[in-house]
Parts: sequence; structure tokens; C-alpha cells
Amino acid sequence: MSNALSPAEGEADVAAFQAFAETLADQAGGLGLQWFRTPLTIENKADESPVTMADKAIEEMIRGKIAAAFPSHGLLGEEHGRERLDARHVWVIDPIDGTRSFITGWPIWGFLLALLEDGVPILGLVDMPALKERWIGAVGRPTLFKAADGQVKPCQTRKGRRLAQADFYTTSPFYFAGHDWARVERVAKAAATPRFGGDCYGYGLLASGHIDLVIEAQLQPFDYLSLIPVIQGAGGVITDWSGRPLTWESDGRVVAAATPALHAEALAVLNGA
Repeated sequence: MSNALSPAEGEADVAAFQAFAETLADQAGGLGLQWFRTPLTIENKADESPVTMADKAIEEMIRGKIAAAFPSHGLLGEEHGRERLDARHVWVIDPIDGTRSFITGWPIWGFLLALLEDGVPILGLVDMPALKERWIGAVGRPTLFKAADGQVKPCQTRKGRRLAQADFYTTSPFYFAGHDWARVERVAKAAATPRFGGDCYGYGLLASGHIDLVIEAQLQPFDYLSLIPVIQGAGGVITDWSGRPLTWESDGRVVAAATPALHAEALAVLNGA
């Protein structure tokens, strides 16, 4: 007998996972806001990036909720490591994406959550607790944007722009090693409007059609895996700098574009073609 799910069963599973993920985001955001703009003890990790008690507590809470609901599922989080990554379903958690924003009182920080099935992201969530905005992408469905007033609607990337007309974001020129910044700077100078900052928020803006292009480097799987369903479900393209699909093994260089044509044009400039 086959163990394959029918389409209806598969859709039901995704819907259940989505509802669960949104509940987790509500809880993570509420916990994060309790610490936001309060005195915090800040530690530096081995890579010199900051971490706070809020990062650790949010991830610990989320891992506990997932383990209780789905004890066979795997877990990968920024602060508390990995468990059962060989499981069919693996949840990937970034408790506070943009910790530097969080500790300096800037509201552009987010909670990221992805669910992978057989190594492929089938669900991705970008939640901005201080802004009360959320994007959620699920395989086979349009990406949804939940606004601060509670309205939920499908969102779509902006169409028809070439690089010379594009609004381009990257978090910081300091986040590129070696010659990587020179490559990204070529794209920034070719774009209409280069802007800096935002971490995960830039990808949400791209999904909603407000900007056209994001290029980053030195990302970890918990930084980018949740973005894949969000960008793809809105009609965009997200890959590494060589145009390959993003996976566990990707090198942390990410290009997200509103359209395939803009993606190809950005890659050509980025790679010196």
C-alpha cells in the first residue's frame, strides 16, 4: 500500500502547519516585545554577533512548543543548535532576526520560522512584532501579508522593472567579506535606489511589491530558509549568487528579485558578466 498523501491530505497538512506556525509567531512576538526597549545583558557569540536573553528565551519556548506538538520533527535554531536533522520534517528558527536593531530600539527586527519537508522549505514565515506585520508563504499557495490592522491579503512582487529602475536593499556593506562588496556595489550603482538596513524586512517589502531586489551574504540557514516560500509564493525568485537553489549547504550568499528577468540581470552584474 502506498504511503503517499492525496493532494487534499497534503493541503490539509500544510494548512495545519501554517496555523500552528502563526500561533508560534504570536507567542514569540509577544515574548520579544516584553524585552524590547528594556535594559538587556548582551553577549557576543564566536562570530562577534550579539545575543540577548530574549533571543535565547524565545527560541527555547518555540522549541518546546514544537517538540510537544511534533516530537518526531527535527529542529534547527540559531541559539540552541540542532536536533534530528535527518527527520522528514525539520523546523528552522531564528528567534530575533536583527538583534542589533532589537538592542538599539529600532523596530525593524523579526521572528523567522521555516518548515522543511525532505529538505525542501514548504512553509516560511516572516513576522515583525513591533510593526505588527507578517508574511507567510506555503508551497502551492500565494504568499499572504497580514497588516497591522489585521487585514490579510495575498501579496505579489512588482513586475516590469529592469535593474536601472529597481529599488535595491542590502542590510549593510559591512556584511560582505573579501571582494564580495565590490561585486554588490556594482549592482547598487546600477540600481535606481540603493538602500541599507532592514535584515529580513527587506524580503517582506520585496514580496509585497515595494522594492525589487535584495542581495546579502554571510547568512545562515536560519536566516534564509524561511524566506524561500515567502518570495516564491509572491512571484519572486530567490537563489544563491550563482543562481542555484538555496539549501542547507548554501554558502550564505543570497539574491532575491521581483522577477526572473531582474534576477538574471542582477546576477549578470554581480558576477561581472
